Amino acid sequence: MKNLENKKILLIICGGIAAYKSLETIRILKKNGCKIKTILTKNAKEFVTPLSVTSLSQGKVYDELFNAENENEMDHISLSRWADLVLVQPATANTIAKLANGSSEDLASTVILASNKPIFLAPAMNVRMWEHPSIKENLKILKSYSYKIIGPEIGEMACGEYGEGKMTEPEDIIKILNDYLFNLNNNKKYRALVTAGPTHEYIDPVRFITNKSSGKQGYEIAKSFLRNGFQTTLISGPTNLKIDEEINLIKVETAEEMFKETQKNLPVDVAVFSAAVSDFKVTEKKNIKIKKKEEFTLKFEKKC
Repeated sequence: MKNLENKKILLIICGGIAAYKSLETIRILKKNGCKIKTILTKNAKEFVTPLSVTSLSQGKVYDELFNAENENEMDHISLSRWADLVLVQPATANTIAKLANGSSEDLASTVILASNKPIFLAPAMNVRMWEHPSIKENLKILKSYSYKIIGPEIGEMACGEYGEGKMTEPEDIIKILNDYLFNLNNNKKYRALVTAGPTHEYIDPVRFITNKSSGKQGYEIAKSFLRNGFQTTLISGPTNLKIDEEINLIKVETAEEMFKETQKNLPVDVAVFSAAVSDFKVTEKKNIKIKKKEEFTLKFEKKC
């Protein structure tokens, strides 16, 4: 699995019986040339020991949110930034609930919420827990936040019951990570162009007509392209939105400016034109501000 070579994987091990399989996950990742850092939750220590994890990962195990030694070496922010991706295995019902509700009561949940990297969750729990409406609702929320869910599978569980909820096997999880990285690398050769937001068509130096648009749709589309490895350019009308630094952001105001910048950045492999471009502009823009008491008539021409 050459796409895993030299990749930095942050493995977060949570407190479920499937935690023992994390040792096999570490072994396979190391075999494929990955650099690994691990976080053990308090409950995970009931199933695997820090010593066994350290022995296989050949690195320190992080476990406490407030620890002077850890903070001096790598705080929760820099730990989340270090990784190329984050794998949570097993993702318990408790962990899923905390993440869906934005809770950050320990190092694991704090790192996940602070991360700007792809996060994979491999759930594992009893079949009745997996089928509970609250779990389904929490997973729906997490998917909307761009968390990637691996499994679970149907099979026999440690409790003796049979059904969906068994954690996906380490070999299959790692194959999914490898395929994800392959697609990410493969997509780097593709260019994406997105337009977003409104345009302003000026009447005089301070007044303009516009279409009501927040630009959110286009910005989210651009972020999605970036997450999937595309070289992404975003041409945006006036908004108050922020965008990832890796995206080539071109700010414009008028429809004419947006048209010219779009032409400059073509051709691309894929383009999404989601901007709310003004349909009309004034026939004659005034060079000075129109006085408040002055009566005037505006004439518009249709944009092509």
